[in-house]
Amino acid sequence: MSGHEDFRRAKELEEARKAGLAPAALDEDGKEINPHIPQYMSSAPWYLNSQHPSLKHQKDWRDTKQDSMDMHYHRGRKVFQATKFRKGACENCGAMTHKAKDCMERPRKKGAKLSGSNIAADELVEDITLKGFEAKRDRWNGYDTSEYSRVIDLHEKVEAQKQAVRQKKELERRFKLNDGAEPSGEDALADSKAERDPDKHSEDEAGGSDQDEEDEDRLGEAEIAGFGQVEKRVRTTGGGASGSVRNLRIREDTAKYLLNLDPNSAYYDPKSRSMRQDPNPDKDPKEKTFAGDNFVRKTGDYDHFQALNLHAVQAANRGQTVAMMANPSQAEAIYRDFKAKKAKLTTQKKVDVSEKYGNAASADKPEDELLLGQTEVYREYDASGRLLKGEESHTRSRYEEDVLINNHTAVWGSFWRDGQWGYACCHQLEKNTYCLGAAGLEAASEQTAQLVANMEAAAKQARAKAAASSKLDQTVQASKALWGSETPDDIELDQDKLKAALKKAEDFNKADAETDLRKRKYNAAVGDDADVTPEEMEAYRMKRQQTDDPLANLGTSGSKGYDLV
Repeated sequence: MSGHEDFRRAKELEEARKAGLAPAALDEDGKEINPHIPQYMSSAPWYLNSQHPSLKHQKDWRDTKQDSMDMHYHRGRKVFQATKFRKGACENCGAMTHKAKDCMERPRKKGAKLSGSNIAADELVEDITLKGFEAKRDRWNGYDTSEYSRVIDLHEKVEAQKQAVRQKKELERRFKLNDGAEPSGEDALADSKAERDPDKHSEDEAGGSDQDEEDEDRLGEAEIAGFGQVEKRVRTTGGGASGSVRNLRIREDTAKYLLNLDPNSAYYDPKSRSMRQDPNPDKDPKEKTFAGDNFVRKTGDYDHFQALNLHAVQAANRGQTVAMMANPSQAEAIYRDFKAKKAKLTTQKKVDVSEKYGNAASADKPEDELLLGQTEVYREYDASGRLLKGEESHTRSRYEEDVLINNHTAVWGSFWRDGQWGYACCHQLEKNTYCLGAAGLEAASEQTAQLVANMEAAAKQARAKAAASSKLDQTVQASKALWGSETPDDIELDQDKLKAALKKAEDFNKADAETDLRKRKYNAAVGDDADVTPEEMEAYRMKRQQTDDPLANLGTSGSKGYDLV
């Protein structure tokens, strides 16, 4: 039973670790073990006797050999220069550090053993033990970087010779022109360039070497055109004759995978060299040089095809028999008719709006003086703006003004009341109502009077309600003062009546103590007075025994007050 429980707990712990609810297991070095590693990889073989979770059996447990960076050969260093041939030396060059079969010098016609001259110096032989695989096979070990200066000197000499050859050709070309001979080939092309742009030609002559270097690196038009060419692959491992390959991009272009270095951006497929998504979706489209390979899918007739499909679906939803997949020609014809009708309606709508409101962009528009309401009529005004001389004129707007409808004698907006516009002739507040004339004015005045009366009645009712509530509050306060729940501080009591009330309360208490109330009949009248005065209520408060007072029975408890400590 315990084995099943342990197995179940182990499974639950494994699931919790995979879900991130439990911490990952730690190996012997204190490093976390990925819980998603399969069991056949994380389980160690039985012969390793591993008691703790570990991944050492998946790694190279042998110690790696590290070589020091200072361990290198002193290539080409000489230690001794002999003057005559020595026994046991190389028969070809005369050095003691190697034999004739290992000599790296060119075989001499007459070796040092026979000639006894030009004896080569002995090289430095070092016994360096390298442990690493790469260090043993490092062909640049001991290389002196200063030796590369000879390569640079050789390159400079070659460039100097090329410059001399170019100058010689240029001089010969000029001498031929001076002699009157006709130039041919490259000479004629150079002369035409010089005639078109003599300044640039002189600059090219001054910097001829730089220009030639650029010409060597520059690609021709035929080579550039071949970058976008798609060629068939024949008898290749990439798919045979049926496969296709696109040539490499132009070297000056930025690679697609370098447009956005975020690893979570658009995916780049190295096999097909395609990036379907946009690597920079948040960038301004005007600044983009690449918007993803899927961008070309939405160019050309793509928009037209999508609009055609959408029109077919909408037409089918409205009950028209249109099937894009079954009869595309019919759908295309219906869509063409729809676009023609839509264009006709749009044009007619523009014409109607232009006829109704005018067209400010047309050639026959009114003059600016008429549009702005400017005239040559003379008028004079005083400092307050009142007209002194001339006639007052109001600039009319482009909309209809002073139009009377529904028997009204005033326009809409000539009357204002309580935040609403209306007609001044009948005080109607609805725009399209029929004018009532004097009857409307009378009805409006009666409505206003009724409204005022209703407001006064409501105010009177509110005042009566407030007075009743204040009277009720006074009654409640008097009742509280009378029956002992609350006693106001400003109450005045008669001292003689208070003494009489106290004496009467004492007599009542004595009689009550001597009388057995259990033998009293139902509804027996104990008190004769029905009304209670404030003095009697005060006497009752003073004589009332409070049983919940802890100090009431202080002298009769028998503990002399120690029970309160």
